[in-house]
Parts: sequence; C-alpha cells; structure tokens
Amino acid sequence: MNTIELQLLRNAEYLQYVKDFSGIIALNNPATLQIDAKLSAFNTKISDLENLYKKALANEKTQDLLLLDERRDNAINGIYYFLLGHSYHFEADKKQKAQLLLDNMALYGSGIARLNYQAETATLNNLIRDWENKPELIDAVASFNLSAWINEMKTANDLFNTTYLSRTQEYGDANPETIKSKREEVNSAYYALRDRIDALHLLVETPPSPYATVIKQLNALTDQYNVLLMNRKDVPPLEGK
Repeated sequence: MNTIELQLLRNAEYLQYVKDFSGIIALNNPATLQIDAKLSAFNTKISDLENLYKKALANEKTQDLLLLDERRDNAINGIYYFLLGHSYHFEADKKQKAQLLLDNMALYGSGIARLNYQAETATLNNLIRDWENKPELIDAVASFNLSAWINEMKTANDLFNTTYLSRTQEYGDANPETIKSKREEVNSAYYALRDRIDALHLLVETPPSPYATVIKQLNALTDQYNVLLMNRKDVPPLEGK
C-alpha cells in the first residue's frame, strides 16, 4: 500500500485524511475482509482526535492565533517577495543587498511561513535578531527602508507567542491531552489497520485478491494527499498552518 508522511499533514488535513481512509474501508465490507476489529479501533481514535480538535478550535484564543499567524505570515512573505524582486534589480548595489538578506533568510530554511507554530516563532525571532544586530544586514535593511515591515513582523510574532502561551496554559488546565499525542495514537491505529490489510493481501494464494479493490482505492486517496504535500513544498504558500 502507498505510504504518506502523516506528520507533514496539518491538523485539518490529517483529520480529513484518516476519516476518508476509514470511510473507504467501510464501503468495502470490512467484516468479510476480517479487518472490522482494527477499523473499529481506528474509528475510536479518530473520534477522540476530532473531539479534541473541535474543542481546540472552539477556544477563542485559537481564532486569535489563526489571525495573528496569518498576519506574521503575510509580513515574512511580503518581505521575501519584496527582496526577491530587488534581487533582479538593474542597480548592482540594490541587487547585492537584496541577495544578502535573502541569503540570511535561507539560513533558516525555505518557506518560513510553512513552519509549525513554535518553529516559526523561534525562526522569526532569530531572523529579526540578525537584522537588528549584524552591521551588514542593518545597512541592507536601511537601504530598502524595511523597518516598518520588520516592526510589523516582530509585533505580530510577539503577540502570537503571548497568545499561544496563554492558550496553552488554559488548554492544558482544561485537558491534559494534546492534539499531538492524540495524533500519535491515531497513527498507531492507522498503521495497525494498514499493515493488516497488506498482510492479508500477501497471504492470498489464489488470485484475485479480495483486498485488491480496497487497496487500489486507498492508494488513490493517499496519492491525492501526497500531491498536496508535494505542491506545498514547491510553492511557498501564503497561509497559516
């Protein structure tokens, strides 16, 4: 069966993927395929995750986080595309300084706005620290008058971090389980179900295998999500997590 890097899926995508995976199996008579017990265990974990995810989304601070994350993403992406345009400038000095700042951004990886919440917070803090303390970068920033952009990014990032920590405290007090740990539980049930289907399929001695159809359908689903992940790597998105 085709594989997918589950950890790369954002929470909403992950939840939809596992629900679709379960739904396809449910349409293929799981009792006859001898996988109904594994499917039931999988569905239980999915339900737990979905309830936890809905609870997190209902938190007022979660909505604030989404807006603040979009705000800081817009800032870093705006700076990036501004510098990218100037890296083609006909004036050598502007071209060189734009590339200098882009090279510094590249030290922290491509697609900063794609990072998870905590990683993006730390990366933006480090980037801002570089641009505020390294003489050659200070000069490049000043030459493009980027201070307003950087202040916006810093403000949004600081507000995001403050709100994130506050939500974590409230959320932790309300429910000790985290979406991350619950996803790991769903992962375990997912792999147990997937591996059982593969194992039973391999044990079929006389073709056609009764598992061939469901495997083909599940592979088509997985391929769709793999394309989504591949496109995300190729094109820096202007969105949150």
